[in-house]
Amino acid sequence: MGRKKYIWQNPDWPKFFWDTNMLLKKIGLARKAQGKIVGEAAFVGLETHADLLVEEAFSTSAIEGESLDRSSIRSSVARRLGLPTAGFPPGQRHIDGLVEMLIDATSNFDKPLSIKRLQSWQASLFPTGYSNIRKIKVGKWRTDREPMRVISGPAGKEKIHFEAPLADRIPDEITAFLKWWKHPPENLDGIIRAGIAHFWFVTIHPFEDGNGRISRAITDMAIAQDEKSSHRLYSLSSQIIKERDVYYEVLEKSQKQTCDITMWLDWFLKMYIRAIESSEETIQKALVIAKFWQLHKSLVLNDRQIKIVQKLLEAEPQGFEGGLNNRKYVSMTKTSRETAKRELSDLEGKGILVRNPGGGRSTSYSLNRNRKVPTLPISQ
Repeated sequence: MGRKKYIWQNPDWPKFFWDTNMLLKKIGLARKAQGKIVGEAAFVGLETHADLLVEEAFSTSAIEGESLDRSSIRSSVARRLGLPTAGFPPGQRHIDGLVEMLIDATSNFDKPLSIKRLQSWQASLFPTGYSNIRKIKVGKWRTDREPMRVISGPAGKEKIHFEAPLADRIPDEITAFLKWWKHPPENLDGIIRAGIAHFWFVTIHPFEDGNGRISRAITDMAIAQDEKSSHRLYSLSSQIIKERDVYYEVLEKSQKQTCDITMWLDWFLKMYIRAIESSEETIQKALVIAKFWQLHKSLVLNDRQIKIVQKLLEAEPQGFEGGLNNRKYVSMTKTSRETAKRELSDLEGKGILVRNPGGGRSTSYSLNRNRKVPTLPISQ
């Protein structure tokens, strides 16, 4: 292969090092962002958790150029979280496998990461044994005799971005990685550990396909261990896809020459902070819903009314186009017009809804946003 070009060819591999002083401020900002959002976790319901999981599944595949159907992902997520599945399409095996891997990585963050677990994750991503139309080894390390390369560009003008360690090195490489994972340095920051784990695994590139998705699942698992929580409060993959070009550029540069990964960790910390900031709107909506139900917990509502109010809350701050009227109530609850009229009037009388300007056939309602909402204790 000629001169040493890639990081794994360095004699010091995998003894990573970085400039702590350069990263210190960003670690502090990452911890501040993390602390705020973890403090809000108690108010994030199962629906919001499901939404974030759907976004993670969609994005981690989109990074690899695969566009999955969101409704199929939602169907798979709903079935695994015990949410209603009516109206969703039937499951697809490769989507089910992806969702199972993502759930396992965070829900079972306290279980050992082993060779068997990694290989089962990869097998779940390719249940047919094919990646698109290409037959691949499933649930096993790659055994290629030729170098595994990351290439872009048309035939004859390919650009080699990275060349992974030869296949015969993989067992030893993975053993070293898993040993470090189980016994990281005592004072290693947990978010830094997640960044290193992502970089290290994707550099080993042990499978014929699926390495990127698995490296991001490992990252999620490391973050869950750091937070000691299986709550999914933000999607790193959603942020990575927004920065995909920079992601690949920083990864490629960091995988060459020395074991100094300061540049990679600097980008990872900034991406992590931006991922949390991006989820703030979703979390704030969950908080608004939690506060709303706390305010109205003493009121007696039937199942139809609860369903409608929840739909209105989820549509905030825009609300329903044209407001909530009798026709929409009937359509969503499958009840009679008279029952809908009576229950809407009841919601108005209880101060949950307010009547919009207009009347008669055009009578419509919106949530009463002017009623004072008590402050929930949220950790900062």
